[in-house]
Amino acid sequence: MSVSQKLLCNLSRSLPYKSTPFPFIRSSPFYNFPFSRTLSFSTPIMSQNQKAITSASESVAEAVSNKLGGLNISENNGQILKPKSYGTVSGPGPTASATAVDVQTEKSSVDLSKIFKPNLLENFNVDNSTYSLAQIRATFYPKFENEKSDQEIRIRMIEMVSKGLATLEVSLKHSGSLFMYAGNEGGAYAKNSFGNIYTAVGVFVLGRMLREAWGTKAGEKQAQFNDFIERNRMCISMELVTAVLGDHGQRPREDYVVTAVTELGNGKPKFYSTPEVIAFCRKWRLPTNHIWLFSTRKSVASFFAAYDVLCEEGTATSVCRALDEVADISVPGSKDHNKVQGEILEGLVARIVSHESSKHMEEVLKDHPPPPADGAGIDLGPSLREVCAANRSDEKQQIKALLQNVGSSFCPDHSDWYDAHSRNADRSVLSKFLQANPADYSTTKLQEMIRLMREKRFPAAFKCYHNFHKAESISSDNLFYKMVIHVHSDSGFRRYQKEMRNKPGLWPLYRGFFLDINLFKANKERAAEIVKSNNDLVGHVNNGSSISTRDGLADEDANLMIKLKFLTYKLRTFLIRNGLSILFKDGPAAYKAYYLRQMKIWDTSAGKQRELSKMLDEWAVYIRRKCGNKQLSSAVYLSEAEPFLEQYAKRSPENQALIGSAGNLVRTEDFLAVVEGGRDEEGDLATEREAAAASLSPLVKDTIQKDEGLIVFFPGIPGCAKSALCRELLNAPGELGDDRPVQSLMGDLIKGRYWPKVADERRRKPYSIILADKNAPNEEVWKQIENMCHSTKASAVPVIPDSEGSDSNPFSLEALAVFMFRVLQRVNHPGNLDKASPNAGYVLLMFYHLYEGKSRKYFEDELVERFGSLVKMPLLKPDRRSLPVSLRLILEEGINLYNLHTNRHGRLESTKGTYAQEWAKWEKKLRETLSANAEYLDSIQVPFEFAVQQVVEQLRKIAKGEYTVPSTEKRKLGTIVFAAVNLPVAEIQSLLDKLSGKNANVEAFLKDKHMENIIRKAHVTLAHKRSHGVTAVASYGLYLHRQVPVELTALLFTDKMAALEARLGSVDDEKIVPKNQWAHVTIWTEEGVAAKEANTLPQLLSEGKATLVEINPPTTISGTLEFY
Repeated sequence: MSVSQKLLCNLSRSLPYKSTPFPFIRSSPFYNFPFSRTLSFSTPIMSQNQKAITSASESVAEAVSNKLGGLNISENNGQILKPKSYGTVSGPGPTASATAVDVQTEKSSVDLSKIFKPNLLENFNVDNSTYSLAQIRATFYPKFENEKSDQEIRIRMIEMVSKGLATLEVSLKHSGSLFMYAGNEGGAYAKNSFGNIYTAVGVFVLGRMLREAWGTKAGEKQAQFNDFIERNRMCISMELVTAVLGDHGQRPREDYVVTAVTELGNGKPKFYSTPEVIAFCRKWRLPTNHIWLFSTRKSVASFFAAYDVLCEEGTATSVCRALDEVADISVPGSKDHNKVQGEILEGLVARIVSHESSKHMEEVLKDHPPPPADGAGIDLGPSLREVCAANRSDEKQQIKALLQNVGSSFCPDHSDWYDAHSRNADRSVLSKFLQANPADYSTTKLQEMIRLMREKRFPAAFKCYHNFHKAESISSDNLFYKMVIHVHSDSGFRRYQKEMRNKPGLWPLYRGFFLDINLFKANKERAAEIVKSNNDLVGHVNNGSSISTRDGLADEDANLMIKLKFLTYKLRTFLIRNGLSILFKDGPAAYKAYYLRQMKIWDTSAGKQRELSKMLDEWAVYIRRKCGNKQLSSAVYLSEAEPFLEQYAKRSPENQALIGSAGNLVRTEDFLAVVEGGRDEEGDLATEREAAAASLSPLVKDTIQKDEGLIVFFPGIPGCAKSALCRELLNAPGELGDDRPVQSLMGDLIKGRYWPKVADERRRKPYSIILADKNAPNEEVWKQIENMCHSTKASAVPVIPDSEGSDSNPFSLEALAVFMFRVLQRVNHPGNLDKASPNAGYVLLMFYHLYEGKSRKYFEDELVERFGSLVKMPLLKPDRRSLPVSLRLILEEGINLYNLHTNRHGRLESTKGTYAQEWAKWEKKLRETLSANAEYLDSIQVPFEFAVQQVVEQLRKIAKGEYTVPSTEKRKLGTIVFAAVNLPVAEIQSLLDKLSGKNANVEAFLKDKHMENIIRKAHVTLAHKRSHGVTAVASYGLYLHRQVPVELTALLFTDKMAALEARLGSVDDEKIVPKNQWAHVTIWTEEGVAAKEANTLPQLLSEGKATLVEINPPTTISGTLEFY
């Protein structure tokens, strides 16, 4: 069976290359997106560096005799073998199954013992002659978190397009796994891993795509393609969409790849713009994605309006049709999403690109017509699904079979898929890389990035592996490794983005981030050349080559991007798939709380919430009855969910609109990839149960069930009065309006690890309220609390000191001063943090910096998102005086000293290290300054009794279910049904009163109707989704919230209805034209008569069945144009 693929190619180039692969590529650095390359500053500079590196390579003393070849994965004897070559696709392809007989060696096998020798790295000492060279081998574009709300981003995007500063580019968001390919030598990569089933599937699909495109020339073109991207150091980043790697929103009908794109600044990987990607893809006959460009205010406003109309019911067909109608330019993808993926569309990605993108796109489409598919009708051999189905014994067998079936012309070297354990390198690689002298500018910037992430304790890992591709170059003075920079959570990207704003020279933190590392020795002459080259390069950069704006736009605008997902996708992935572990482990009540919470976070419309609740409750009963106590695997959840949804959709048109599309289920059980150990494409080993636990974090409840426990915990800083508060709560039983027992566990009195002790106490007393009297300052602790809640059936409530905070820390300097003042007044503290502690100030600064990088808003929103509630303990009086200068200076001095200390010594105590004397002086000065300002510090604090009372009241509301979840400023969505001009009711009523006074017929008609009670709202309908279509409604997006003059010319009525005839005016000289044939304001209908029946009044008038009273002169009333 033929495998179709769809591709949006994101090509990255990681090292200098002085020629341009395509003559049409412009020098402007702004509007690139796929394809990255690193800036080539000058050929002489880089060639000198390369000479030094080459010299190191030439001094190899213990090189392995032959380069690593292909892999016989069925054996684990330290030998790597080369696979058989299968030639072109003119005849029958290779068989689907793989056996040891299929594998032949084209090169002699090599002994890997030298590579794996631990003393090779141990004996590599870092000194002044040691250099490190880091080259980005594969990367996806950076993850930019928008600080503004979605609505603010929309407004900014519309403003930029309106002023001609930019164009809005929109592409389909496909649902799959990240796959990156840098050529046979460069390697294949998943999101945070390589050498596994995910990358083997990616290589197979990409290779087959080229065979389908080139037919009998495929072998030659595959080899040329590899050579091209390796010679130019490129990397193609793709979304791998396939049914063999587990379920997302819908099982694709065919296996294919799609890429997304971005562009970065000078000196870093540069990514091709979408027009450049299309040109590249058409040259190599790679598929492209569907792209829309919006270059006018009207079109971009109509786009956002169209999404709002479709966000809760949109499918691939309806969305693409609507965008085709409102876009200025539409470039269809090589494959129809509906045909290769299905109707369930994950979403859209909208981003700001160059205002010249439309012009460049037209040039590319003219110069690069769609390529032919020479492989159509040719036997390409077994498909991906056939290969996986024929090799079901284990993951290694499937990898082996896939790589063999790709063929040696595209994948001659299988070394990356060698045994994963053997690839792991010692952790000292990282430290030696950071200690060594950087061999070039790129290495300097990458070292800077990694040092910062380690110093700030970002949630990231730097995993190092042996680089088998460099086996022939390895010697005692020349070592080669691969490094994966794996960011564990989105908070890491947000924190790094904050650092970039403070340090504009930082390179971005990419997703899918892989480096080639070379540690080598250089003699004095070569070392001098490297130093000179680096000095020249720094001067070159400082003299203006590093540009922080793009086409005159700040990076903040250049990186504007918004992801727009559809409810038909989210109900499958988030509500059904991610809720399975909750449903089976905690039961239907917990599952209901989970999905209701998710819908609240998404701001799902009330109507859809009711419909989804009914459907999901039925799903819960159905799947538990069918599966019993055995949880349905999330990898194949659609095997059960799709038939259920199909039957549910058939019951009514409303159900069909809710589900979007169902049926035509692709059965995957026979060909699903074997992923051992429950590993996902992240490359982490985790069991299904552990992976499911990670998806439980959204399980939050707005009410506390009495048949479960409660954990009250404190994300704060020493001195925030948590222990005193716990004593008050403990000594006042029943204050929470709750009969459950209350107990406090003070961290300073608990021996051993604290949170496991809390978990043990939760299991011992499952229905108690535990006051966790210990600071809980970071995501790691919060995650432990979340897991504890799920494992012991409890809810958790964070209690935080109320403080204004700043953009970089949730606690203000005033709050920090108060906390320090309180701590230094303590005596005989159980944790020895009191006035007798010589480094109390340092400890407070350490806790303060644990929150560094989090704004107050982010801090609070994160806690609400995780736990569903938040209690604020009053701290400072609102009418207080500002912080005295002396206090501010001593705190800033301490913060600066802390940064110096941690940059050099990490977590070393302040009483040790280079700055020990400075710390002693500062601690003394801190005490003196706090003492001198004691009266001020006492005066700005709220009374403790008041703070306790406020906390108790908030906890009582949560326990009783009276708590309102704080808004996290998510954009309100909801299904838009129609567009209308909303008119003020008072002015309509005044007009009717005047008409009644002038016309006896009107007076008689309105008598006893009590219009003042009947007219609650008044509007002129412009377009209705069901009557006029999505784009008709969306076309009014340009005028949303604008004032529109409405001229009322007549009153028409019968004994069953009445309406005012209307003529609409203009906005910005643009006439507002309604789609309704007769523009009117319905003011009354008899009980049982629908408002839309007022549309028939002109016809009834022509038949003599209605009365018309002219309004002379016409009355003009202004109203706002809104969506409903």
